[in-house]
Amino acid sequence: MSFGRILRGILLTLVGLFFLFPLVWVGLMSFMTNADILRSPPSIIFSPTLENYAALVAGELSTNVGALKIDYMQNLLNSLILSAGSVVLSLLLGVPAAYAFARFKFRLGENMAFTMLSFRFAPPLLVLLPLQLYFQDLGLSDTYIGLIWVYQLITLPLILWIVRGYFEDISEDIENAYRLDGHSWLRTFLKIAVPLARPGIAAAGLLAFIFAWNNFIFALILGSSSIQPVTVGALAFITASGINYGQIAAALVLSILPTLALALYAQRYLVEGLSLGAVKG
Repeated sequence: MSFGRILRGILLTLVGLFFLFPLVWVGLMSFMTNADILRSPPSIIFSPTLENYAALVAGELSTNVGALKIDYMQNLLNSLILSAGSVVLSLLLGVPAAYAFARFKFRLGENMAFTMLSFRFAPPLLVLLPLQLYFQDLGLSDTYIGLIWVYQLITLPLILWIVRGYFEDISEDIENAYRLDGHSWLRTFLKIAVPLARPGIAAAGLLAFIFAWNNFIFALILGSSSIQPVTVGALAFITASGINYGQIAAALVLSILPTLALALYAQRYLVEGLSLGAVKG
């Protein structure tokens, strides 16, 4: 191995550690006590402890005045239900709609697609008040169904526009040849278009899951404590009696793990989806 390759590997490792250091430090903090975290100057030499994770699993937040009951594990489950449910619903609605926008030209089609995209850019506070009133009238307040429906404002436009681009990159000749054998549009869509666009659909679904997982304002206003996700449940760690930074770090690590695991599982599809159509002839 040449000296140049070794030097390049060392430099890339240092650059990677520089950019990943905040995540590494949060991971180390999750195994520290408050005394170790607040030590001045800070040090990476400490006696690791699992008390922070044990407190989250047990549902007790240690403070200066005693133990405070929390339900962070339920918040994690809520985030999984809300994010997965919203993405599944968005895929069921958005993938056929994206195919229709990509293959069929109809009046006001572009206007309709842009209107869907504008929902993604609209500030949440613009729709929170009417949504709150509608939720009360329809009985959707403090329900998973209500929040999953609202999350469509985040996930559906994202999936619609990303997947539409992948369908447009697929040659129509393949579908036309399949239809010449007497197959319907629906069968062509399911057997030809969807498998060819699978990497793009996987990439869009993963990005939509991350955006839904990180949502804060909708769940804060429209959901009760029993269905709040981790983004809202993290507010329980800020108390008047003090802050346990170790438990906050452990909560951050636990909240990152589901999206990290999903990204690693879908890594092959994600790379293919993000690179599909990057070079056009």
